[in-house]
Amino acid sequence: MAATSNRLGAYLRAQRARVDPREVGLRGGGDRRVAGLRREEIAVLAGVSADYYARLEQGRERNPSAQVLDAIGRALRLDPDARGHLFRLAGLNPGRGPDSSRKSVHPALLRLLDAFPTSAAYVLSPAFDVLATNSVAAALLAPFGDTVNMVRVLFEHPQARAFFPDWPTLTENVVHALRLNAGLFPDDPGIQALVADEWQRSPEFRLLWEDQTVGGLSRMFKVLHHPHVGRIELTYQTFDVRDAPGQQLLVGTPEPGSPSAKALAHLAAVHVSA
Repeated sequence: MAATSNRLGAYLRAQRARVDPREVGLRGGGDRRVAGLRREEIAVLAGVSADYYARLEQGRERNPSAQVLDAIGRALRLDPDARGHLFRLAGLNPGRGPDSSRKSVHPALLRLLDAFPTSAAYVLSPAFDVLATNSVAAALLAPFGDTVNMVRVLFEHPQARAFFPDWPTLTENVVHALRLNAGLFPDDPGIQALVADEWQRSPEFRLLWEDQTVGGLSRMFKVLHHPHVGRIELTYQTFDVRDAPGQQLLVGTPEPGSPSAKALAHLAAVHVSA
């Protein structure tokens, strides 16, 4: 796995390469030999010296102020998730360490899972382990057997690409969210082990991880192709769990009365009686 001693510099370089010079009033094309903005241009936009910014990217300056990072974040046109990740990499918004409360699901949350009788509801850890499910989600995820980590499902399970027709988009979103969690919980052994394993096993994961993009899970429309009932369409919502930092509740809801709703109900009934 690539060296991680200068994660801040790697992140800054990746974000700088994404900024179109024309978006910040500069001329693009011509004799530019690098994608995005030059170091000197970011320095000017952020109001810092070119030498200081170069040292920051190179890892020779490791203590930037919040004001400097805020200016650089604006120059790089970072959204809130990406800006927060920038601050955490610089150590100004320290990530929380491993928290045993995340390893078990709060009893109130377990009861909440059953409040969605027609939806697939499950709780994920920061490393995307499935910690708990309601009966509908258990039936929906049954084809993956004992694989209870959704990143491993996506990149390792032989049925994943058939089950998730929009596999490229889904894996991109999940890896971006995993990188966000890695910044929030830098000492989490589950995340560390997962990233190390997938880095070695999956070229697709490695490419997405090196992309340095961060973003939380958000509302998403997913099409699933279940081996027993066929096509299922769900709208997913993600909720943070205040009682257990890092845990997230995902709820996939079909359109009422739709074929997807009937398919989910059938799956759950068969799963409970099995």
